[in-house]
Amino acid sequence: MQLGMIGLGKMGNFMAQRLMKGGHEVIGYDPDAKARQALTDAGGKAVDALDKLIGALVTPRAVWLMVPAGHVVDDTIAALLPKLAGGDTLIDGGNSNYKDSMRRGRDLAAKGIAFVDCGTSGGVWGLKEGYSMMVGGDEAVVERLRPLFETLAPGRNQGWGRVGPVGAGHFTKMVHNGIEYGLMQAYAEGFSVLKHKQEFKLDLEQVAEIWRFGSVVRSWLLDLIANALQRDPEMKDIAPYVVDSGEAAGRSPRRSTSTCRHRSSRLR
Repeated sequence: MQLGMIGLGKMGNFMAQRLMKGGHEVIGYDPDAKARQALTDAGGKAVDALDKLIGALVTPRAVWLMVPAGHVVDDTIAALLPKLAGGDTLIDGGNSNYKDSMRRGRDLAAKGIAFVDCGTSGGVWGLKEGYSMMVGGDEAVVERLRPLFETLAPGRNQGWGRVGPVGAGHFTKMVHNGIEYGLMQAYAEGFSVLKHKQEFKLDLEQVAEIWRFGSVVRSWLLDLIANALQRDPEMKDIAPYVVDSGEAAGRSPRRSTSTCRHRSSRLR
């Protein structure tokens, strides 16, 4: 299947690469020449203008946006609209507010253009592990895009699914993020308590390894914590600062007072 990918940051670039490995044709665009070069170096094709991207796609087109949430999505859609035609589909794979996605879906539907909101999780590990995708959109449209989701996912029928109409994908991802942040904070506070019980001189790396197997608190996040503790037991090289968009958090970037501290990646 052919796809245009707009936004070639680490996640967009890796998604494009996973799709190419799965036999799809991906044409990428990013205003940053280095980002375009990164896709080219990986064996892909990148263009330096939206006109060229749309012109290279066969109708009906499928265009995936991996750009920062908010006005950047609206600006990108506005720039694309004069170039698109009825029957084309736009997919927003970023962390957009679900109400914005519902609005965009209505506006685009009035112009005959389909819209799909895809909450995407997997970060920089997605290239190898696959991505978890919570998809919102018309059933027929999602079904038409199925080959893309099956390739991006950990398995053809694993880690992805249509969860409802437009808006449902990003709503589900918002709740997912809230759970993720809660888990991260719980781990951070728990390891902080362990560290500060100095009379026991607990080995946090050992504890993390014990918890990784058989425990009800085992998770991929715990795997990442164990790896981090192995490389840097005091986590001295990890800044006590978390960059977030405010989604599912309801506040600005915050500082952590815990020993186990996390740095978030740029959206996804």
